[in-house]
Amino acid sequence: MTDSTADSIPQIERLSSAIPGLDLILGGGFFRSGVYIVQGLPGCGKTILANQICYGHVKRGGAAVYVTLLAESHSRMIQHLSSLSFFDTGAFPDRLAYISAFHDLESGGLKGLMTVLRREMRTRKVGVLVLDGLVAASEASPTDLDLKKFIHELQSIAVLQDCTVLLLTSGSVHRMHAEHTMVDGLIELEDRLFDARAERSIQVRKFRGAGAMRGKHGLRIDNDGISVFPRIEALYQSTTSATMAPGATPSGVPSFDALLESGGIPLHSSTVVIGSTGTGKTTLGLQFLNASSDAEPGLHLSFFEGPDRVRTKARSLGLQIDALEQSGAVELLWQAPGEAMLDEIADRLLGAVHRRGVRRLVIDGLAGFAESAVYPERLNKFFSCLANELRNRHVTVLMMLETRDVVSSVVSTPWGVSGIVDNLVFLRFVHDEGMVERLLTIIKMRDTDYHAGLHRIRIDSHGMHIAGTYRADGDVIPSAAPAS
Repeated sequence: MTDSTADSIPQIERLSSAIPGLDLILGGGFFRSGVYIVQGLPGCGKTILANQICYGHVKRGGAAVYVTLLAESHSRMIQHLSSLSFFDTGAFPDRLAYISAFHDLESGGLKGLMTVLRREMRTRKVGVLVLDGLVAASEASPTDLDLKKFIHELQSIAVLQDCTVLLLTSGSVHRMHAEHTMVDGLIELEDRLFDARAERSIQVRKFRGAGAMRGKHGLRIDNDGISVFPRIEALYQSTTSATMAPGATPSGVPSFDALLESGGIPLHSSTVVIGSTGTGKTTLGLQFLNASSDAEPGLHLSFFEGPDRVRTKARSLGLQIDALEQSGAVELLWQAPGEAMLDEIADRLLGAVHRRGVRRLVIDGLAGFAESAVYPERLNKFFSCLANELRNRHVTVLMMLETRDVVSSVVSTPWGVSGIVDNLVFLRFVHDEGMVERLLTIIKMRDTDYHAGLHRIRIDSHGMHIAGTYRADGDVIPSAAPAS
């Protein structure tokens, strides 16, 4: 086929799923008039997913029909759906109809079922048809060949009627079935237990005509229905590695900036501040945030302290976070402890960055991401991708990581963080002749020279200050590990 021939072939239009995140992993949505299997064990979310697609299509002015075989009664299904925000009582029966075809299958086999599906597509002129209970049709098929013929005929009718078809089945997700070879796509839902925690996922195993995002992606069901959160490693895999721009961002601590030849933190870089509780990590982050403005909007993401506690802490340091919030220059974002998915948090964070054009970002409690990871081996790639994407969005980032030991002289970072971020600052306590002092050490700072060594920190009602160089041979406990 020549290039000119390929250019003359019309492209198949897409059908939006109306499910946040799903069109992204499908590469733009379903193909119109395609036939797709949605497969998963009971409780994975197949019924909600199919209904959400139907209601989304109806909302855009289309029509849909939901055909059941052996499934819950329509009245019970509608009762369950009525608590979800996408539910619309005005949609049926004219634009969305629920029909049972089990008796047609029982009396007429696959031929009787096909008669119902053909009639509904033709008479209602629907753009989406759902067949809930493909496993029943499969069991009613005399042979695999008969089932393939059924799927083939359904595909032909779908193209003729310009209708996208979803076939729901609770068949085994670990065995290939005859119908899998015939359909245009195979989407698998899963609800898996990780110790005491359960997490839903979605995987596109087959998708003709486009390169869907491979692998499993997080899926959440709440009052709004289903939301899909693509793995950021897959979502941003084509993004080029960004380089830091020339220039510097003031840290909000002038005496700290004086330690850097550039006069501030390198622009669009990512910095991890590591230290035990009480060493000044949050204080440094708040002073960095306090330097936000309308031209450089700031965002503070906290995992362990709510916005009220952050505001109280800022007031005690004489910072103007309240006024910056009121002006819109600063936003405090809290990720409550719980069972949020890793990519769900990343989606929320990047959404907030995009919404306000954030240039200064503080992540107080980097371990919060780790606690949300059901696959810890992902963390290195996850943080690498997140840091690169934030750099691409021209954000300068301070991230706080807590260690277990109160007094330590050893820098130890988990998940390869020290190799991923651009800058690393170590805060610690040291005891010397009955006195305890806070110390700051710059471990690395890319693209700028800095004053190495141990620097005293003083924290008072005006915030953090560098109070000279520490020269005494104080005792330290040489063991440190990141907080788990």
